[in-house]
Order: sequence, then structure tokens, then C-alpha cells
Amino acid sequence: MATNEQPSLDTCFHIHMVSDSTGETLMEVMRASVAQFENATPLEHLYALVRSARQLDRVLEEIEAYPGVVMYTIVNPDLRRTLETKCYEMGVPAIAVLDPMLATLSAYLGRQVASRAGAQRSLDAEYYHRIDALNYAMAHDDGQGDNFEAADILLLGVSRTSKTPTSIYLAHRGYRAANIPLVQNVPLPEEVLTLKNPLVVGLTASPERIVQIRRNRLLSLNEDRDTDYVDDFTVREEVLYAKRLFAKQGWPSIDVTRRSIEETAAKIINLLNEKRNRSQ
Repeated sequence: MATNEQPSLDTCFHIHMVSDSTGETLMEVMRASVAQFENATPLEHLYALVRSARQLDRVLEEIEAYPGVVMYTIVNPDLRRTLETKCYEMGVPAIAVLDPMLATLSAYLGRQVASRAGAQRSLDAEYYHRIDALNYAMAHDDGQGDNFEAADILLLGVSRTSKTPTSIYLAHRGYRAANIPLVQNVPLPEEVLTLKNPLVVGLTASPERIVQIRRNRLLSLNEDRDTDYVDDFTVREEVLYAKRLFAKQGWPSIDVTRRSIEETAAKIINLLNEKRNRSQ
């Protein structure tokens, strides 16, 4: 049956994120929400560390010039009131992103919300723990450094299986993560085979995906010669070698072919929690 439906076009819209802190929370919530709508392209406007009336005035001028959706995390009651009133007058929807969660927690805990701008970014022990984890990840990237026993997580995999970005993401979550590349006929450091503390995880991907990423990598370096690095048969042998090693050592492995870094990290964290629970 024929229809008169027209093909959908991309919907571009302005979205303004107003925060009295870094704006990271707003950015994550916004992108997670927009991802649920096909063909929706947000034109992002981020205003961080908005803590004065003068700063808010400049933000409001921008919103008036480019109307769209407004998301905010502002704890100062005067600034909140001004933002909400002006948005109402302009006919622009304004969403207090954290309000439902804070209200629920306040009712459950029987406590008032501590109205402190950027409270989650305070320089507490957790903050310094994340910095330490990041320093560790940078010092133990691509097989560098020593003392892998001090790691929470050790990632192994052939070239282009997202070891480095996954390590850095885990570090931002507060986990000490090291990574070592697997190369056929190059034995792993003996220390790796006897580690007790870290969770050792193998990362794999389909040979086709690895070849594609490696070719793109070479092109970015203005190198287009065929080498074993991008040879289909050689890459298949590398992947098979890695899988056999993981199975022999009893290390869990994750296929990252169709996983985002965040999804891979979430799976690794779950595996780490399971390991820690078993050892209790």
C-alpha cells in the first residue's frame, strides 16, 4: 500500500546547558537523552561555572539569540529564579536536571539538600584517588612501567583493540588500569603470568575490524603500503593467538568489535567486582 510519508530529515535544534560547576553532568545527561531520538542533532551551547548575575545575563542573551531547550544545574536560588523566569518569558523550556533525583534522595534520607555549587567536584580523597589512577594508567600504557601488581586491572590485546582508551576511561572512574600489547613470538613479562591482585582481561575484536582500524591508522600517518600489520591472514593469526592465550591462562576476554569504550569498561568493572566478592 502506497503512503505519502516523506523521508525523515535531520532535526537540528539548540540546546543550552547552564551549570554552576563544570557542566559534565549536564553534557552526559543531554547526550544520553538525545541518543534516544533518531535524526536529532543538538547544537550544543555549554555555559560552565555560571555563579554570578552578570554571567547569567550573558547566558540569557545567548539563549534569546538561539532559542531551544535549556538544561541547568544551578543551586543558587536567585540565579535559578532568574533563569526560570526569563526562560518562561521567552517561551523556552527549562529543565532542572538533578531536581527529581535530589528530591527523592532528600525524602528518603530525611535530610535537606546541601546547596553547594560543584559539590561533586570537591577536592576530596576520591578526587585524588582518580588523579592517582590516571597517573598510573599513563605510566603503564602500552607495556610501559613496572609493578603491574599494583594495578586494579590489566588489559591485554593485540594492536588496535582499544586498550589505551579503555584504560584511560577506567582511570577516570578511579581504577588503576595498565595495558600490554600482545605480539606473536614476543613473550609476556613473566610477572604478568603470576599476578595476584589485578584482574587480567583480554580484549579481542574481529580481524576485519582490526584491519580496518589499522589501515585508517596508517593512512593518517600518510603510509599506504601493504604490510603484515594489515595483512588479513596475519591479523587472523594474531587474534587466534590472543584467544588461545586468554583461554590457557583462564583470563576473561571481551570482544570489543561492537562495543563502545563505556560498555567495555562497564563489563570490566562488573568482572572486577565479581572477583573482589569471591575473594571476601
